[in-house]
Amino acid sequence: MTAASHTPQAWEAFWRDAPAGEGQVFWDADPSVTAQLHLPLFREHFDAGLPLVDLGCGNGTQTRYLAGHYARTLGIDLSTAAIDRARSDDVRSVGVFRPVDATDEKAAAALHGELGDVNIYLRGVLHQCTPEDRARIVANSAALLGARGRLFAVEPAESSREILLSLAQRPDGPPAKLPAVLSHGISPGEMADSVVPELLTTHGLEVAAAGQLPLATTEYGTDGSRIELPTNGVVAGRAGG
Repeated sequence: MTAASHTPQAWEAFWRDAPAGEGQVFWDADPSVTAQLHLPLFREHFDAGLPLVDLGCGNGTQTRYLAGHYARTLGIDLSTAAIDRARSDDVRSVGVFRPVDATDEKAAAALHGELGDVNIYLRGVLHQCTPEDRARIVANSAALLGARGRLFAVEPAESSREILLSLAQRPDGPPAKLPAVLSHGISPGEMADSVVPELLTTHGLEVAAAGQLPLATTEYGTDGSRIELPTNGVVAGRAGG
């Protein structure tokens, strides 16, 4: 298995150059086929009185949907350009967006000091990271959760690799939005299905629920059907909590 090693500069350049508007990025599908489908998996496990942090929010499409279900919703992302985009697209001012490096232990501690325990929505972030950064993100997420918070993490399954390879090798060329990602040196890292549960356990978190759902993209196949990737989703919280 190979891991991604994307630099902050690569993500900054990607979001700076990405076309404006929802749905213009490969994974920026409408919430009706993303967060809305995820919500039933974690809603009963989340304390609705806690703030919700969308970790790795990108341009904030899912954050804005989740803000309609939680009183305080914060989208954070490594990329300042992504946060600028999220703020600009939030025309109804339903969310709050900040540039935060989730691998930074001090930044996570400061955020917990401000917000207290939080719930976390983590969609498609860990497979894009190096193994070292994955561990840091999960460790810092555990600190943010505290005793009461819960985490929902969803990542492409191992089997998604074959789908992505077939897209890249299509006779008529890859879907239009995929080269825009690859041109910035960003490509999906391969991650075994066992990685996330093992990381959660290592950092004192216990899986409370798990399930599989397709990850909808904004691209379509030659037959007109939406391109989807298989994913694994888990809900976890402090062991014994």
